[in-house]
Amino acid sequence: MKYLLNIRWLIICCIYCFCTISTSNAAGKDFSCEVEAEEIVTRYTPANNGAGPLWCYGSTVIARQGGDVFLSVIETGEGVPLLCNTRWQLWHRSADGWKLAQSEKEYRQREPCPIGVFQGGPVFLSVNPSTEPAGTKYGPCNPLVLEFDPANPTVPAKIHQPAWADGTYFTDHSYRGFAADGANGELLLLNINARTSEQFVSYRHSSGRWHEKGTITFPIRSCYPQVALRDGSAHAMAIGDIVEPVKEWQKLKFEKLKRKWDYVFRRLFYTYTDNIRSAGFCAPIEIETVEKTAGHIRNLDLYVDKTGAAHLLYTKQPHQYDFIRDKYFPGETMTVSLEHVTVKDGKVFSRRTLAERPAGSNAFEPSFARFHIGSDDALYVIATGTSVENGQRTYGNFLAQITGSKNKQKFQRIELKHPFSNFFTNTPRGGSKPSDIIDMFGTADDNPNLRYAKIRIEP
Repeated sequence: MKYLLNIRWLIICCIYCFCTISTSNAAGKDFSCEVEAEEIVTRYTPANNGAGPLWCYGSTVIARQGGDVFLSVIETGEGVPLLCNTRWQLWHRSADGWKLAQSEKEYRQREPCPIGVFQGGPVFLSVNPSTEPAGTKYGPCNPLVLEFDPANPTVPAKIHQPAWADGTYFTDHSYRGFAADGANGELLLLNINARTSEQFVSYRHSSGRWHEKGTITFPIRSCYPQVALRDGSAHAMAIGDIVEPVKEWQKLKFEKLKRKWDYVFRRLFYTYTDNIRSAGFCAPIEIETVEKTAGHIRNLDLYVDKTGAAHLLYTKQPHQYDFIRDKYFPGETMTVSLEHVTVKDGKVFSRRTLAERPAGSNAFEPSFARFHIGSDDALYVIATGTSVENGQRTYGNFLAQITGSKNKQKFQRIELKHPFSNFFTNTPRGGSKPSDIIDMFGTADDNPNLRYAKIRIEP
């Protein structure tokens, strides 16, 4: 019986992979995209506290509700001592353009404050104010969720206290993940215990009540989680974040880089629960590792489709530094690739390299990316990187459709005057409805400006 079940599972996996690969290579009419707006929202003054305006890259700071866009930005306080020397700002873009709706009264945050929206409902910010005097470093913080009225965003927010299991120790290094199920009106919040590295889980039911949902323990300390909540299923992807474990590599890196900070990001993990209302997260599985070759992985995005499959997006470098490669792995090629992995029921169903550039080649070289979901549920990838055009390697943002009946998996340039190097989008993980409008917010070639762009897809 066990043998027959294993055969059945293998057949299902093969069918799924075949369908995914067939879809990704299907011929069809190319989509087009048009840049409708490029704007500077505000400027950022470095806080020098280890967390810039894009530090919470696992959770978005921009969300769309119909024709309105809401944005969370941190502002640095002049002369405020480290580490919690910034405050949140809530910005609103309507037909009249960008306006600052309101700001925190005091500078009590270290990190950016992720945003979430309910479709036709409130706007939420995940905040993490220090409970200690200004100038306290690595001190206790009290994670809260603020609720704003999108029709009157200048009205003071309602304050919500999430529920947590016993044993929390939350500090200014929260490494938290925040997600909204915009259609069902539910929230999910993760926050790391600074002593044990467990991720504590809090869930807000559609009734408005918060529930503690235990903890997630990854095999090693894991941070910058992408978190998703859809129809009661909850998903999290996080990257291992530990000090270089190989002493020889640690010594060589210090000799070459003269830098004491030496955290590495080499092991990628994923976990989920079918029903956050009644069950905790399963034991995390390892999606990818480049531990043995001194590589680097950056977790980028997570999307849960209507079948319950989780789509994971990340970049991978088998070797992060050429001087380590040359000494310990001579002859191997330096490469950067953009990877798409699909997971269903806790098992990897498919793996696909969307873009890869071995050193010295003319292929597209990816450096950053996000998913975008169109109004017809087609899955797109927005990528940052360089490509060769007219014999010259140029930098820009590119868009490709990777699922859907018209998919050709061909990256085409988004004609931005100021391409983003790092950015957030209006993702369903933040509650935004799937849309043919892409809202991008981040940094470009005119840093410290914080920029916004609106791009419309024509399928």
